[in-house]
Amino acid sequence: MPRRRRFPSPRQLPGPARLFRRIRWTARLRLTLLYGALFLVSGAALLTITYFLVVNGSRPRVFVIGHGVEGMPAPDGEAARHSMREQANRQREATLHQLLVQSGVALALMSTVSVALGWLTAGRVLRPVRTMTDKARRISERNLHERLAVTGPADELKDLGDTFDSLLARLDCAFDAQKRFVANASHELRTPLTLQRALIEVALSNPAADARSLRAVCERVLAAGEQQERLIEALLTLARSQRGLERRRPTDLAPVVADALRAAPPGGARVERSLAPAWTSGDPRLVERMVTNLVDNALRHNNAGDAGAWVRVRTGAERGRPVLRVVNSGPVIPADRVETLLQPFQRHESRAGGPDGLGLGLSIVEAIATAHGAELTAAPGPEGGLDITVAFPALPRTPAATPARAPSRSARRRPPAP
Repeated sequence: MPRRRRFPSPRQLPGPARLFRRIRWTARLRLTLLYGALFLVSGAALLTITYFLVVNGSRPRVFVIGHGVEGMPAPDGEAARHSMREQANRQREATLHQLLVQSGVALALMSTVSVALGWLTAGRVLRPVRTMTDKARRISERNLHERLAVTGPADELKDLGDTFDSLLARLDCAFDAQKRFVANASHELRTPLTLQRALIEVALSNPAADARSLRAVCERVLAAGEQQERLIEALLTLARSQRGLERRRPTDLAPVVADALRAAPPGGARVERSLAPAWTSGDPRLVERMVTNLVDNALRHNNAGDAGAWVRVRTGAERGRPVLRVVNSGPVIPADRVETLLQPFQRHESRAGGPDGLGLGLSIVEAIATAHGAELTAAPGPEGGLDITVAFPALPRTPAATPARAPSRSARRRPPAP
C-alpha cells in the first residue's frame, strides 16, 4: 500500500517560510509591493542604460605637443601619450565606479521612499473598499433597508457600491414579498380550516340535528375542502413555474388559446378572437395554464351583467416573436395598481381571495412567463379592464425540433383557474 505523502505543518517549516505563511497578503500590501517593484525595475533599467551610455561614450584623447627645455632632452611623444592615457582611463574608471555606487544608493533610497508612498497611496485608494466592507458586515436580514451610499467621483469603486446597493434593494423587495406571501398563504389556508371546524362543531353541538342538516354541513365542508385544493394546486403551480422549466417542446399558442376559449363557460362577455400561428418553445402544460388564467381572468373580472362586455384575444408574430395578447373591458384600474395585481394574493377589489378567485392567477401568469423567458406587459385597458401582452422567445430553428401541441382539454379534466 503506497504511503500517503505528509505535508509539513506550519510549525515544522523553517523560520522565513513560517513568517511568509503568517503574512496576511492584503490588497494594500500587494499593491505596495507592486508599486515598489515597478519603481525598482524601472530605476534599475534607467541606471543600466545610463551607465552603458556613459561607458560607450567618447573616450578621452591625449595630444602631446612640446619642445625640449634648455638643458633637458625633448620628451618622447609616444611614451607621454601612453602615460597620460593610462592616467585618464584610471580617472574615468574611478568616475564610473563613483557614478555606479552613488546611483545604486540613490536607487535604494528612492525605492524605499516609493514603497512608503505606495503604501499611503494604496491605503487612500482602498479606503472606500474598507468603508463598504464595514457597512456590509453590519447589514443582515433585519436591516436590509440600509445602503452603502458610497460617495466620491464616478469611478469603478462607486460603481461597485451602487451595484451592491441595487442588490440590497432587490433582496429587500424579495424578503418583503416572501414575508407577505407566507402571511397571505397562511391566512388563506387557515380560513377554510376554521370554517370547516366551525361547521363541524356547530353540527356536533346540536342534539336535534337530523340527516338533512348534517348533509348540508357535509356539503359545505366539501366546498371548503375544494377551495383548499384549488389554493394548494395554485401554490404548487406557482412554485413549479418559479423553479424553471424541466423540459421544452415546440408549442403553438393558437390551438392552446382555442381550447381555452372552448372550455370557457358560455354566456357573459363577447369574445373576439384572431388566432394566427405563434410557435414557441416551452412546457406545454405551463403554457396552457398561463393561457387559461389569462382567459378566465378576462372573463371573470369584466362588466358583469353588461351586454357590451367584451374580450379580445389575439395570437400571432410581432418582430419575429410569438405574441399572445388578451384585452378585456371591465372596471377602470389605475395605472399604479397594475403591477400590484401581478403579485400573489392581490385583487383589484380587495386584498385577496374571495368568491371570484384566490388572487393567484396573474402572479402565476407572470411566473410562467418569466420561466419561459417571455416579456409580459400589463397596462390598463382603453375601456377599463386590462391589456396584457406576453411576447415569447422565437422558436429555435433546428432540424430536430418537432412541433407539438399542448394536450387537448377533451383528453383530461380542465383544472379550475385560481
